[in-house]
Amino acid sequence: MSLPGLIATDLDGTLLDDEGSVSPRTRRALLLAREAGADVVFVTARPPRSVWELAKAAGVGGTAICSNGAIVHDLDTRETLRVRALELEAARGVAQTLSEALPGIAFAIETGSGVLFEPGYAKHVVQDAPYRTQVESVWTRAEPVVKLLAWSAEHHADEMFTAATAAVDGQAEITYSGAGGLLEISAAGVTKAGALAELCAERGIDPRDVVAFGDMPNDLAVLTYAGAGYAMANSHHTVLAAVERHTLSNVEDGVAVVLERYFTS
Repeated sequence: MSLPGLIATDLDGTLLDDEGSVSPRTRRALLLAREAGADVVFVTARPPRSVWELAKAAGVGGTAICSNGAIVHDLDTRETLRVRALELEAARGVAQTLSEALPGIAFAIETGSGVLFEPGYAKHVVQDAPYRTQVESVWTRAEPVVKLLAWSAEHHADEMFTAATAAVDGQAEITYSGAGGLLEISAAGVTKAGALAELCAERGIDPRDVVAFGDMPNDLAVLTYAGAGYAMANSHHTVLAAVERHTLSNVEDGVAVVLERYFTS
């Protein structure tokens, strides 16, 4: 078994347990990988501000791919290296299309430094509390649209994704990570997998030398890009069906189990 050159891992539902923590066993496994010379790269829907403390707890530095590929971030310097935002007018057009397809939907914007949300948007993340600003309309502020967030109390994300993908018709990237009735919308061509492929090309790492872990539809392209992509046992059913390699769940240290096989002689 050849040693991987890069470990790409999702966070929620994958590397983290259900309390949002990194277990001691997982931390040790990540250290084994780094000591063997492998890069460890978080590939997450979270913005950078939500990754800093997790990276410290995991003993991981270097580059992180955040906001579903829209941001490439240096965890050591806390410097954003690259942002690929959705143009404001394009975001407004997508929002209008989604409003017609899914009546009652409400919107928020992830700017990279905070979240702007409309009164009807009731989906909130605890760790974002200091960074949230309620506005009458997200379109009245000239802020970067790192992600457009679309939420509905009446629809499940699976149903919303099907309707939204048909309605938007390639104008933007639409994905979701299992958070109830929440869609995450990025600029066309911006994905976790695209950002990872670009990073690997810059570092001269062949996709065959990448081991990846994930659990939700927004991870699927990463898992198929990697030479060895592992679906967690707790993965969304579409991910389990599409990915050949499976590991234990996030609460059973599924990432660590695989890394120990690679890096323990």
